[in-house]
Amino acid sequence: MTLQKNYSHKMQIKAKVKKELESLRIEIQEHAYKYYVENDPVLSDIEFDSLYAQLVKIEDEFPELITPESPSQRVGSETNKAFKQVKHLQPMLSLSNVFTIDDLIAFDKRVCDEIGVKDIEYSAEPKFDGLAVSLIYEDGKFTLGATRGDGVVGEDVTHNLKTIKSIPLKLEGMEIPKKIEVRGEVVMLTKDFELLNQKQIELGQKLFANPRNAAAGSLRQIDSSITTTRPLSFFAYSIFLFEDQKELTSHSKGLKLLSDLKIPTSHLTLVTKRVDGLKSYYDKIVETRSNLPFDIDGIVYKVNSLNHQDELGFISKAPRWAVAHKFPAEEAETLVLDITVQVGRTGSITPVARLKPVIVGGVQVTNATLHNEDELKKKDVRIGDYVNVRRAGDVIPEIVRVIKEKRTGIVKMFNMPIECPVCKSRLSKDEDEAVLRCLNGLSCSAQKKQGIMHFCSRKAMDIDGLGEKIVDQLIEEKLIDEFSDIYKLNKEQLIQLERFAEKSAENLIEAIEKSKNTTLGKLIYALGIRNVGESTASDLAEYFKSLEKIKAASLEELEAVPDIGPTVSKSISKYFNDKRKYEQLMAILDMGIVFERIQADAIRTKELNGFTFVLTGTLPSLKREEARALIISCGGKVTSSVSKKTDYLLAGVDAGSKLDLAVKLGVKTINELELLTLTKKIGL
Repeated sequence: MTLQKNYSHKMQIKAKVKKELESLRIEIQEHAYKYYVENDPVLSDIEFDSLYAQLVKIEDEFPELITPESPSQRVGSETNKAFKQVKHLQPMLSLSNVFTIDDLIAFDKRVCDEIGVKDIEYSAEPKFDGLAVSLIYEDGKFTLGATRGDGVVGEDVTHNLKTIKSIPLKLEGMEIPKKIEVRGEVVMLTKDFELLNQKQIELGQKLFANPRNAAAGSLRQIDSSITTTRPLSFFAYSIFLFEDQKELTSHSKGLKLLSDLKIPTSHLTLVTKRVDGLKSYYDKIVETRSNLPFDIDGIVYKVNSLNHQDELGFISKAPRWAVAHKFPAEEAETLVLDITVQVGRTGSITPVARLKPVIVGGVQVTNATLHNEDELKKKDVRIGDYVNVRRAGDVIPEIVRVIKEKRTGIVKMFNMPIECPVCKSRLSKDEDEAVLRCLNGLSCSAQKKQGIMHFCSRKAMDIDGLGEKIVDQLIEEKLIDEFSDIYKLNKEQLIQLERFAEKSAENLIEAIEKSKNTTLGKLIYALGIRNVGESTASDLAEYFKSLEKIKAASLEELEAVPDIGPTVSKSISKYFNDKRKYEQLMAILDMGIVFERIQADAIRTKELNGFTFVLTGTLPSLKREEARALIISCGGKVTSSVSKKTDYLLAGVDAGSKLDLAVKLGVKTINELELLTLTKKIGL
């Protein structure tokens, strides 16, 4: 009887302790949510730590009552020998990108047309710059977590995800779904990233490049005890129900369910309609981006209705009902270590800032152009200055501004040289130019190298395989000294060189031979005439149709070509009337260069007759030169700069300043699809 009473008493105590533990765990989880998700703690750190210590103490006394979902179990296992592969219940697809308003308009139009409605409701939300993961909850318990991987198969990082305090191990609420998948992003908050790097400095260890890399590297640690020490956060952006699917009719209701389940989501999500609503949201986020506690690299727009999502479906790698609106390049702060100059193909002397390595737009930047002497003086950049650096697309990074409040007394002024740093020729500057130049032409080895590389480039003679290192080697071995020498190379000469085997030598000779069949416009562009870009070269070829006529043309006749003014006409005339350069040109032609004579009038249609176009950015399928040729063949004209006389701006990805100017001037902007419609290459 006594034994029975003792047993009964123990059971009562155990039941009481179990109830106390459950209450304590819920309390700790709620406070953790307030702290890690809402950033609005109710308890002090000491009070929270006291609660946690109380939990651990009780669990130590009653280890049989420890559950996998307890806050005390977040540390995970010591070591995971290898990440297990996990097949996603449904593919984790990437998103298609839009970069311009025109791209966004095209997306909205396609969605509306396919659904058959005038207005579509969208959910707009920030695009976290972190690592995408999938969380599986069964009966309210977190059972599996995986990285995105290749979209079909990811890595099992359950133990590491359990260390992230904003991820609930057990869901709380009145109605817990039987089985759900939560998708979201693991990120490192800006303040946490700064603290982590500070610790790295104190430990004498390598710094993390950016919060995204820090988050990804931390989550993919084999030893989850390391992940525990890393301050990671989680934000969910979608939920899938595997039972009772009818409960959800929209993406926004899914986000509401996530919030009800105490799974962190972004408070910045907004439901809106039409492109105007999306654009307004985008502008607002751009304005506040720098003040956000985490990094984002764009906005995600999703069709809100789940029925409409199902109707739109997917393409091979992305949903047709969502796009990511990517931000333009960011700026970053860094230190100017030195300022040097480099010599361009036309002899231009460009000051270049050598920077302390810094990540800008996901790319490490070590150099930034200062353009010319006037720009250097205007921005007042000095060695030792802290500066803001900007990078857009593949454009050379540039210094936006000097942070003068950080300037110290140890900064050093930089003075432009009076002679070429390569050939030591005296530099000069035309009255109407800001650029210092070396006038030694191809006798300057730097100009020779840059000129030959330009001659061989894709938009010029398009000689595949003649990159910088090969050109350096050929010049050093005195195998090439001017453009025509390229066509004198043979396989036997190349095989003797360090970088060449028989096959690579054959490939280069084949590429050189192939380049002999070109167009007059490409050849003119390849010559590297000052102020003559790809567009101007093509205009010259179309207008004069022969090199002889260009050489014979007066300044007035040259200026009769659209978009060629006095400065450009002087450059052209000077080049063709330079005896040595014209002899070099004839030597190129003697190597067997042939090009089709342009008969534009015979091939033109009239769809674009009288319309002027400017091209900018990267198009989805057409190369820039293909789009240009199409416009010209249909009677249109292509110029290099936007003005009030421009009828259309054809804009692709990374459109840049030309798009801004077009909007300002009221110039109509079109995309590739609209160009093809205008030229009747596709129907409306």
